[in-house]
Amino acid sequence: MSTTIDVPAESSKINSIANGIRKVPGAPPRPEGGWKKGVAILDFILRLGAIASALGAAATMATSDETLPFFTQFFQFEASYDSFSTFQFFVIAMAFVGGYLVLSLPFSIVTIIRPHAAGPRLFLIILDTVFLTLATSSAAAATAIVYLAHNGNQDSNWLAICNQFGDFCQEISGAVVASFVAVVLFVLLIVMCAVALRNH
Repeated sequence: MSTTIDVPAESSKINSIANGIRKVPGAPPRPEGGWKKGVAILDFILRLGAIASALGAAATMATSDETLPFFTQFFQFEASYDSFSTFQFFVIAMAFVGGYLVLSLPFSIVTIIRPHAAGPRLFLIILDTVFLTLATSSAAAATAIVYLAHNGNQDSNWLAICNQFGDFCQEISGAVVASFVAVVLFVLLIVMCAVALRNH
C-alpha cells in the first residue's frame, strides 16, 4: 500500500513567490543599513565641536593680555600674545582651521543626504589630514612656549613669567588645551571617514 501526501496549492504558490522575490533579475541591492548615515551625522556633530574648539582657541589666545601694576604709567610690564611670534602663528593657524571646518559643513551635510557617496568623503578626508597637520604643528609650538612660561629654562636664562603674569598664563594654557581638543576631533573625523570609505 502506498501513501501519498498532497501539498496544498497555497503553500506551493507562497514558496514560488518567495523564490521569485529572491531571484528577481535587475533588482537593486538591499541597503546595508543606516550605519553610514549615522556616521555622517556624527561627523557633522564632531565638526561643530571642532569649530568651537579651534575658534575658541584662536579667540582666547588673541585676547590674552596682562599688564602688571607699577608705580608709574610710563614704566609697566606687559605680556601679550603678539609679543611671541609662536603665539601669532597659533592664532592665524587656528583661525584657518576654524574657517576650513565651517566651509566643510556643506560637504558633511551631503554625506548625510547621500551616505553611500564616496566623493565627498574622500574630499573631506584629504583636507582634514592637511588641516590636522596645521592644527597639530601650531598647538605643539604653542605648548613649548607655554611650558617655558610656566617653568622657565635655566640653561638659556629663560625666566618663568607665570609667577607674575598668572592671568596671562591661564589664558594661553586654556587656548592650547582647546587646540588639542580640536586635534583629537580631527583624528576621530579622519578615522570615521576612512572606515566609511573602506566599506564602500
